[in-house]
Amino acid sequence: MDRNRLARQVALQKQSLFDQGYIDQQFIQVEELQDVSSPNFVEEIVTSYYQDTSRLIVNIEQALERRPLDFDQLDRYIYQLNGRSTSFGARKVIAEGALFREYCEAENAEGCKTTFQQLKTEYATLKRKLEAYFQLARQARLAETASRPM
Repeated sequence: MDRNRLARQVALQKQSLFDQGYIDQQFIQVEELQDVSSPNFVEEIVTSYYQDTSRLIVNIEQALERRPLDFDQLDRYIYQLNGRSTSFGARKVIAEGALFREYCEAENAEGCKTTFQQLKTEYATLKRKLEAYFQLARQARLAETASRPM
């Protein structure tokens, strides 16, 4: 596949992530920090995000199984998850996290559980979509590098 076609596909895939509401403008701002010296910067940020937040997901799951529910602890966990999600613009995860926090404030256990399941779905979908995006972006960078005159 030629480099121009790959570059167009990368742009279309990123636009699709925006259009579907998975990422927001923060993602572009993080991408602007990427340069020749750190061509995988955004991917590294996202990889670090998933490593950090996977622990929080487990903590929330465990906290949701305890009785009585500690809504303050749940709120602290989701606050951390949302903070990390905001760092690169994970829009749907942030939205579900905000709703989860509202249920914590209302001490609505069923709302917390239902919203958390939706949050995990959005989290996993975003991860899958970003992995595909980064794979295509790497291919485009390789094609660009291979086509440069020596």
